[in-house]
Amino acid sequence: MKTSEKIIEYLKIKKQVSTKELVDYLGLSRMAVFNQLNNLLADGRIVKTGRPPKVFYALAEKKVSLIKENIINQKASQDIDENYLIITPSGERKEGVNGFAYWCEKNNLPLEKTAMEYGATLEKYHAFKKDGLIDGIAKFRSTFPQPALDRAFYMDFYSIERFGKTKLGQLLLYAKQSQDRRLMKELVTNVQTVVDGLVKKYEIDAVGFIPPTVKREVQFMRELERGLNLAVKKISIVKIKSDIVVPQKTLSKPSDRIENARKTIVVDEKGVYNRILLIDDAVGSGATLNETAAQIKEKGIAKEVIGFSITGSFKGFDVISEV
Repeated sequence: MKTSEKIIEYLKIKKQVSTKELVDYLGLSRMAVFNQLNNLLADGRIVKTGRPPKVFYALAEKKVSLIKENIINQKASQDIDENYLIITPSGERKEGVNGFAYWCEKNNLPLEKTAMEYGATLEKYHAFKKDGLIDGIAKFRSTFPQPALDRAFYMDFYSIERFGKTKLGQLLLYAKQSQDRRLMKELVTNVQTVVDGLVKKYEIDAVGFIPPTVKREVQFMRELERGLNLAVKKISIVKIKSDIVVPQKTLSKPSDRIENARKTIVVDEKGVYNRILLIDDAVGSGATLNETAAQIKEKGIAKEVIGFSITGSFKGFDVISEV
């Protein structure tokens, strides 16, 4: 029997094994076992979990080919492949049709019917997009008596009805909560072209990054700032410490979030610019972006302020507490 097949048969019995266990079982060198494992990973026959030094291997789940089985049509499959992502309770990333099939099975939903309903829901939400961006300024104008932002855009909604968090919503949530630099890097790659396009289109001469409000060892906004590496001036925006730190995510009322942003975020900038782009990760109540823009204008730092966020809420401005 080939070594690769021995590994497969062993995994069928043991379910999950380490490299050391395979080395002992096969009587081969670590390098020889690693070569076999890498080939099996490349073929999609096994999966690995964990990070060095604690890495384990298991058999890969059988992939679902929804089109070949004539379960859903080509368009529905394409929509799902491009837009669907779920992170399982165990931290496994499942994308596209396989992730969608997992979600349907978990919720006892008929696959074909639910796939068609997902496509129809996507069409409803994608109708709000123009040139790949959602224009959120109308919501700011209807939410705040005197909105300070002149324009506002976000790349996608944080979540959609029934199906929950969007692909960007999932990536953002778990990048921040798990402080995973790989997910952060993936998000930066998704954002880069969009932000570059806004800078060029609106002749942005300065950018500001909304500072994080929750203490973490790895801060996504700092990773985003470094990753984008924009060639325009960065203005100074600081989050000041109060006697008792109250993170925005702990506040459920939009009015409380407005007060929090007004009193704890300071635009510490002496320069004067024509047009500033304010960048945030998620627009919930909209309070932070709007209050920061108000400061910029009150201090005469810029004539025009444009807001940009990776995700935003759909109905008015909900309070997104997860991120």
